[in-house]
Amino acid sequence: MLFRSAQPDSTIWKRFRSGQDGFTFTRTGDIYEAKVVANAERVVDLFYTLSELMAPAVDVYIHDARSRTSWSGQTIALPDVRDAVARLKVPLSTYGGVEITLFTPEDQLTLNPQIELFIYSRSDRWMYLLNSMNLEERASLEERMWGIQSWERAPAPALSDAVAAAAERLSIKPS
Repeated sequence: MLFRSAQPDSTIWKRFRSGQDGFTFTRTGDIYEAKVVANAERVVDLFYTLSELMAPAVDVYIHDARSRTSWSGQTIALPDVRDAVARLKVPLSTYGGVEITLFTPEDQLTLNPQIELFIYSRSDRWMYLLNSMNLEERASLEERMWGIQSWERAPAPALSDAVAAAAERLSIKPS
C-alpha cells in the first residue's frame, strides 16, 4: 500500500498568473486606493469577482472610447450589473477601450480602458480581499507605456455593440 501526503491546495491563480500580478494600496485622507495590474483576462475576471462584494444596488458609469459614448444609471441592481459584465468579459479582455465604474457612497470599482483595475474605498477591506486572491502587494507597479490607444486605430464593432446592448439591458441612459 502506498501512502501519499496531502497535496497542497493550488488555485488557478497560482498556476496561471504572470509574474506581473500585483497591486498597490495607498491611503489619502479618508480614501484608500488600490491599483491592480495583471494580464487582461485576470483583471476583467477580478473586476467581475470583486463586484460581488459591492452593495445590492450600485451606480453605474460606462464609457466606450471607440464610439465615444457614455451611459450612466443610478441604483441598478447588482445581479443585473454582474450579468452584464459577465457577458462582456471576453470582448473586454480582448479589445479594451471601455471603462466600467460601479460605485456607492462607500466604494468604487473601476475597470479602465487600459484594462487596469482601480478600487477606491472608505475602508481598507479591499487590501485583505486582494491578498486573499494571491495578488502581491507592492510599493509600486511598472507603469505601462501607452502611445496611440488601440481603440483609436482598430475598430471593434462587436465590443461596441455588446456594450450598447448591455447599457440597454441595464436601462441606463446616455450621458
